[in-house]
Amino acid sequence: MSKLVVDFETRRSFQEVGGKANLEALEISVAGAYDYDADVYHAFEVHELNHLEDLLEKSTLVIGFNSIEFDLPVLKPYLKRVNIINLEQLDIMKELQEVLGYRVGLEKVTNGTFGIKKSGHGLQAIEDWRAGRIQEIKDYCIDDVKITKQIYDYGLEHGSLKFNAGWEVYEVPVNFR
Repeated sequence: MSKLVVDFETRRSFQEVGGKANLEALEISVAGAYDYDADVYHAFEVHELNHLEDLLEKSTLVIGFNSIEFDLPVLKPYLKRVNIINLEQLDIMKELQEVLGYRVGLEKVTNGTFGIKKSGHGLQAIEDWRAGRIQEIKDYCIDDVKITKQIYDYGLEHGSLKFNAGWEVYEVPVNFR
């Protein structure tokens, strides 16, 4: 099985584009990916997204965190050969939501499962974009890809993930493939 972990950072916020109904207007600043076959992390700028599309074409499973409702729809306008609907996807947030009945953020899962915090947040990446700090966005995006990969690997091995609800850490069963 050829697996690919993905994460994307955007140039704009929901507030700037009129909400979640306009995901494509957010525009990608940086795309991050981890290719299990090659054991390589990639950070792509917009002009390099054809290389990400090459990875998507050969992938049999695309893994992300909130990727079905956010990341892949934001990526859709950039794809020439791949239809995101045809991709086999595992969205960790969605898997947790199906068990819990509500959404849990990546920060809470990272903290609950590993006791660590994320290196930044998406709004900072937007500020970095405006300031032309592309390397900082790449670093942050790859950090999120690494965390997502670690969470996936942990869930695959242990059959559960943990999240920090602020007052208690809860364990949630998962059945990753």
